[in-house]
Amino acid sequence: MNIIPCPCGTARDYAGCCGTLHAGTPAADAEALMRSRYSAYVRGLESYLLATWHPSTRPMTLGLPAMSKTKWLRLQVKARRDIDLDHAEVDFIAKFIEGGRHGQLAERSRFVRENGRWYYVDGDVT
Repeated sequence: MNIIPCPCGTARDYAGCCGTLHAGTPAADAEALMRSRYSAYVRGLESYLLATWHPSTRPMTLGLPAMSKTKWLRLQVKARRDIDLDHAEVDFIAKFIEGGRHGQLAERSRFVRENGRWYYVDGDVT
């Protein structure tokens, strides 16, 4: 059996971690959704990213093929705040290489749960 580590950094295998969410299982909480969205960027899963983006702020397309020069290296979740049962924030840092240069994205992301599913709403780059 070939075990593939999950890109989200949980030290679990992809199939038992973000792979289940990418296959349609709802995320248990906002942090799990955020981790699965990071893994979707790593794997180029634009349809999953759009499906988990709240319709009120979702773009028509992400243009992931244009972003294919970005190599995502590591995700670090800094904090998770449950605002109430249906709203949460997750602070994270995602490290990457693009055009031979190292960089990082630090964001405070906002999430909402509707009809039992978590959605990414928006975020502030910090």
